[in-house]
Amino acid sequence: MSGHTPSLLRLEQKAAEADQIIEYLKQQIQLLKEKAIVQATVREEKKLLVENAKLKKDVEELKRQILEMERKRGVKEVPMPSTETSVHCVSKSTVPEPPAQAAPPAPAAPATKTTPAKDNDATKKMKAEKKGEKKEKAASPPQEEAKVDVSRLDLRVGRIISAEKHPDADSLYVEQVDVGEAAPRTVVSGLVKHIPLEQMQNRMAVLLCNLKPAKMRGVVSQAMVMCASSPEKVEILDPPSGAVPGDRISCQGFPGEPDKELNPKKKVWEQVQPDLRTDGQCVATYKGAAFEVNDKGVCKAQTMSNSGIK
Repeated sequence: MSGHTPSLLRLEQKAAEADQIIEYLKQQIQLLKEKAIVQATVREEKKLLVENAKLKKDVEELKRQILEMERKRGVKEVPMPSTETSVHCVSKSTVPEPPAQAAPPAPAAPATKTTPAKDNDATKKMKAEKKGEKKEKAASPPQEEAKVDVSRLDLRVGRIISAEKHPDADSLYVEQVDVGEAAPRTVVSGLVKHIPLEQMQNRMAVLLCNLKPAKMRGVVSQAMVMCASSPEKVEILDPPSGAVPGDRISCQGFPGEPDKELNPKKKVWEQVQPDLRTDGQCVATYKGAAFEVNDKGVCKAQTMSNSGIK
C-alpha cells in the first residue's frame, strides 16, 4: 500500500486542479451568459426605439388625416399646446387610438400614445383658461368707463375759413373750418344772434372735434365751436397767438388721448361740460386747469370772465 501512496497523492492533486479548472470554466460560462443577455437587451432596446419611432409617425399621420377630415366637415379646430403627449383637438370630437401595434414595455422607451381622456383633459384646461381670461377682461373696465375728464375731448385749434347763414334756419351759421386735416369740416353753430357774420370770416377758434356728427336742419355738423357763454352774451374762444389749425389743446394734470368719437350713450361731454369755465382773467379752464397749446400759450375769451363754456 505504501508504494501506491505517491501515486494517490498525485491523483488527488490532479483532481483538485481539475475541480479548480472546472469552477473557473463555470465562472467564465456565467460571465459569457450575462454578457450575451446584456447585448441582447441592448439590441432589443434599439429595436423597441425603432418601433416606437414608427408608432409616433403612424400616430401623427392619423391625427393629420382626422384633422383634415374634420376641417372638410367644417368643424372648428381648437389649438392645443404642442408636446409629446398632446395633440390638436377638434371641438366635439376626440382623436381615436392608433392601430393595435403596441411595442413591448421598455424602461428607456418614452410613451407615445395620446388617449382621448388626455385630449379631453387638455381641452377642458384650455376652456377654463379662456374662461378665466374673459372674466379678467370683464373685470377691467374699458377706457370709456375708467375715467371721465377733459382728456376724453378732442379739442383742437381751428380756423373758420368761411361762414354763411343756414338756408333753412335763421339762427344758424354753416361754416367751413380747417382743423389740420386734408379737407375742411362743415360745422353748424347757433351763433347768428351773438356774432355778426363778418366776424365769423377767416378767424381762429377752438373746436371740439370728436362729437358724433349730427344733422341740423338738413346739414351734417362735424364739430362744435367752443364759446364762453352766458344768457346775455356769447364769445368764441381765441387760441394763443402763433397757434395753427390742428394744434392739440390740453389741460395740465389731465393726460391721456381723446376718444376717437364720443359715445352719446356714455354722456362724456355732458359730464365734462359743467366744469368748463373761464377764470377771472378770461382764461378757458377745466377744473381750474387752463386750456393750453403746448409751448404757445392759453386759450381765452375776449371779455367774459367767470363764465361757462359750451
